[in-house]
Amino acid sequence: MTSRKKYILVAVIVTAAGFGYIKSSHRNIPADLRDAVADNGKFDTSIPVFDKDNGNIPEPKAAAVKGLNKGYVAVNDPSAGAPSKPIEWVAINGGKFTMGTDSGEKGFEDVKPIHEVAIKTFDMSKTAVTVEQYAECVIKGGCTEPATGAFCNWGVAGRQLHPINCVDWAQASKYAKFKSGRLPSEAEWEYAATSGGKNQKYPWGNDEPTCDKAVMYGNGGYGCGKNSTMPVCSKTAGNTAQGLCDMAGNVWQWVQDKYQDSYKGAPVDGSAFEAAGSFRVVRGGSFRHSDARVLRADRRSGDVPGHRYDGIGFRLVR
Repeated sequence: MTSRKKYILVAVIVTAAGFGYIKSSHRNIPADLRDAVADNGKFDTSIPVFDKDNGNIPEPKAAAVKGLNKGYVAVNDPSAGAPSKPIEWVAINGGKFTMGTDSGEKGFEDVKPIHEVAIKTFDMSKTAVTVEQYAECVIKGGCTEPATGAFCNWGVAGRQLHPINCVDWAQASKYAKFKSGRLPSEAEWEYAATSGGKNQKYPWGNDEPTCDKAVMYGNGGYGCGKNSTMPVCSKTAGNTAQGLCDMAGNVWQWVQDKYQDSYKGAPVDGSAFEAAGSFRVVRGGSFRHSDARVLRADRRSGDVPGHRYDGIGFRLVR
């Protein structure tokens, strides 16, 4: 046999052995991967291209990752929806305080009679619930999406750390349960907003609100000239003594209570006032308000529980 014939024979034997190995090893490939290869017709052999400037892997395209088109945080696992800044709890030590006023000021007709309330120790979220925190519940199927448009923050890029707004009372309550918390009672909210029941008008004291302390109408527009809400804790000079942010301004906050036009018959143990009524109480004022009285800790308002307003959000207690 010539050298050329020997070479051809060896090549045929090696090729046949290779095909046999591939055929047998295919049976050992996990079914999900084997099916994927069959469907695609080829393996994906592409290599990630690193950013020349900083060596980072580029972010995935928004259209390819669930949630990014809603303004979720791109660095999070979109399937888990874990927020970059989870809820931070602040302990509020219990005590007694005087709730209400008999001053007779306009806008405070429903803030009487004055009554003493005993508050048990509780934890309150440091901030109003943010867009990214609420998004976790939506991604995991526990919550429905807020409304959009106008000044709503849902779906607007760059608003992940703004307070979630355009959610109704039921949505707020459902999220609270998702996080093993609840909405605060009106008494708990006011106690916390006055730095633990102190005799003061605002979370920071008695000085009237400005854009140094609250996200309100000022500097020529809503939200201190931003024409929107602002990221939570943007105005730390307005925090309570315990460190709660935005207890005045940014967004009104849903609480548990049903709205009544007075405190007559209100609980004195700090629990929610669940008497007859169709409205739910909101507290705190919003980024739209310039009237200092609206941002006072003892100011009350009520809204239809199904209303998804861009000036209302919420925070949690447990």
